[in-house]
Amino acid sequence: MSKEKLVIIKEANITNNCPECFNQDMKITFKQKHKYGKLYDRTTSEITHTIRCNKCDSIIYPVNWTEDIERIFNYYQKMVTPEKAVIRFTPLFYILLVSLLILIGAGIYLWQSGIIQF
Repeated sequence: MSKEKLVIIKEANITNNCPECFNQDMKITFKQKHKYGKLYDRTTSEITHTIRCNKCDSIIYPVNWTEDIERIFNYYQKMVTPEKAVIRFTPLFYILLVSLLILIGAGIYLWQSGIIQF
């Protein structure tokens, strides 16, 4: 089973008013999803975001956004440059691949030399 992890790619303090407590100390965070398995590590193109007030510690959902918060969100969303969506194979994958190729090569060699017959 692969594990999923959200990696922070952009984080910024914003000075808009919080809709809950009207404080001007909030943080916007953009995260990219990474999946880690035994045979591969995959970076997905899926990006999530959260806006959190630092004083009342509440998450500001898009339903509660003001026009100012939405404008700031659009600005920072354009600035985010996520990593490319790629798959990187682990050393275990390469060890299994080489072992499989060696076994197939040895089987073909033994069959060609007449030691093994079907």
